[in-house]
Amino acid sequence: MPFKTISIIGLGYIGLPTAAVFASRKLKVVGVDINQQTVDTINRGQIHIVEPDLDMVVHAAVTEGYLRATTTPEPADAFLIAVPTPFKTGAGQGTCPEPDLSHIQAAANAIAPVLAPGNLVILESTSPVGATEQLAQWLAEARPDLTFPQTQGEESQIRIAHCPERVLPGQVLRELVHNDRVIGGLTPQCSRAACELYSVFLKGECIATNARTAEMCKLTENSFRDVNIAFANELSIICDQLDINVWELIRLANRHPRVNILQPGPGVGGHCIAVDPWFIVSSAPEQAQLIRTAREVNDAKPEWVVQKVRQEVERFVSANPEKAEQDVTVACFGLAFKPDIDDLRESPALDITKRLVEEGQFKVIAVEPNIQKRNVAGIEVVSLEQGLQADVLVLLVDHKPFKRFKPECGFVVDTRGVW
Repeated sequence: MPFKTISIIGLGYIGLPTAAVFASRKLKVVGVDINQQTVDTINRGQIHIVEPDLDMVVHAAVTEGYLRATTTPEPADAFLIAVPTPFKTGAGQGTCPEPDLSHIQAAANAIAPVLAPGNLVILESTSPVGATEQLAQWLAEARPDLTFPQTQGEESQIRIAHCPERVLPGQVLRELVHNDRVIGGLTPQCSRAACELYSVFLKGECIATNARTAEMCKLTENSFRDVNIAFANELSIICDQLDINVWELIRLANRHPRVNILQPGPGVGGHCIAVDPWFIVSSAPEQAQLIRTAREVNDAKPEWVVQKVRQEVERFVSANPEKAEQDVTVACFGLAFKPDIDDLRESPALDITKRLVEEGQFKVIAVEPNIQKRNVAGIEVVSLEQGLQADVLVLLVDHKPFKRFKPECGFVVDTRGVW
């Protein structure tokens, strides 16, 4: 089927780059977002997130008339839903958090009035198993005048598929084009239609399967990574107890031809790895024992880091008896969930810094070169030079500027093995 107009619902870290890539192929793209400021920013040819080269692609697409943004969905040939899928309750508290599909439901209700026979609807949001079927049900309830795959199969007027993103922040534009895509249609015809759409820009392979397998595939990829990170994080805690340099240990162990241990850190963040494993656990709580344990290990790591910072402050006060604990300044380097981006979603660095601020036992400042604000979630953000003047330095994210020097301060908590 010909795709002349594409509608992207949700213009965040995935939706906006996807819209820009389609627009760069000279397709008309209408981006939809509930945030008026985001819409206005994009319509000026600017961007509201940090992603290399995205600003140039968006500016060109808007200037040439292929991309515009709005708060209200319009008719299109294909609709791609890229909205958040968080969970409703906190993780790591002994109960499994429940997936929150309210954003997907809101997107379904928003596009339903403008759906027309022959349209394709793709759910890109990472979702628990069964979410694509639920999306189809919501659309069918809103538009009983149309037919959908769950009742009409291959003959349905609306095609529905799931195609989870699998890109790395900081490399989104390249990976959108070159990474393979798993397409899970509610029918084979739905899968074929989605593959045809992505072939507009995709250089990787388009692999068709069913919706449930596609949903589980993305969750499996991120759960695999989460389990491996949990091993590294647990190893770092054990090595600290046994007075062993975990970074050296991992380098040595990785010299084995069949061993590849990941690097530990302050926890796990982001919209995928810190969330997706819980979707599997919620679907099969009795069976997903290892996946649950890995989540709990990674969710507990920030508190361990907080304890290490407290210990370092105590050591500083012991070495400087003229200062009380409340006189100590702690600088946390990095707030984003990974290096060289501005994304704070589920960030363990942000969580750690907020906990230290809320305790109020000493002054806490932060250095985050990818964010221009002077205050983030109640945290004072200062320059790199100001941060280096603090009494205790805490490296939480290995941003490039932080890797260019070795601090002279003798009181350091390095969660990334850089200093």
